[in-house]
Amino acid sequence: MTVLENLAKHNLKLPIASTPGGSYVSVNIRENIAYLAIQFPIVNNKYFYKGRLGKELSTEEGYKAMELCAMNVLAQINEKIGFDRLIGLNHLDVYYQGTSNWDEAPKVVDGASDLFLKILEEKGKHSRSIFGVQHLPSNFGVGLTASFTIK
Repeated sequence: MTVLENLAKHNLKLPIASTPGGSYVSVNIRENIAYLAIQFPIVNNKYFYKGRLGKELSTEEGYKAMELCAMNVLAQINEKIGFDRLIGLNHLDVYYQGTSNWDEAPKVVDGASDLFLKILEEKGKHSRSIFGVQHLPSNFGVGLTASFTIK
């Protein structure tokens, strides 16, 4: 089953791939590694899930926000690389802004991890790092970067 067929099977539709918000590219390819710039919970230029986890956003909302970030990663791959060139997901760097007493980041990040495993299957296995930050652009609650091996 292709990635696009698997998305359709799960009733998921890729959003429009976002454009960079500065002097950089969305996807940077060096030999057989593709590095994706940070993706936020944006759907077709509409911003979602803004605020701090543990205050304006619940853990469950954070999970859904990470699913949107992962969908944006897939949209970038589809538009800039092509799923046919994908060998596999390597690593995720995830950023979140939360309150000082909120400590459920792994549960939130599972939103992206679960989606990649569901849609990319074996190619979706990855390592990940999670970073709590003071502030993210546009007050997004979460964001993620990813690297992939490609043909």
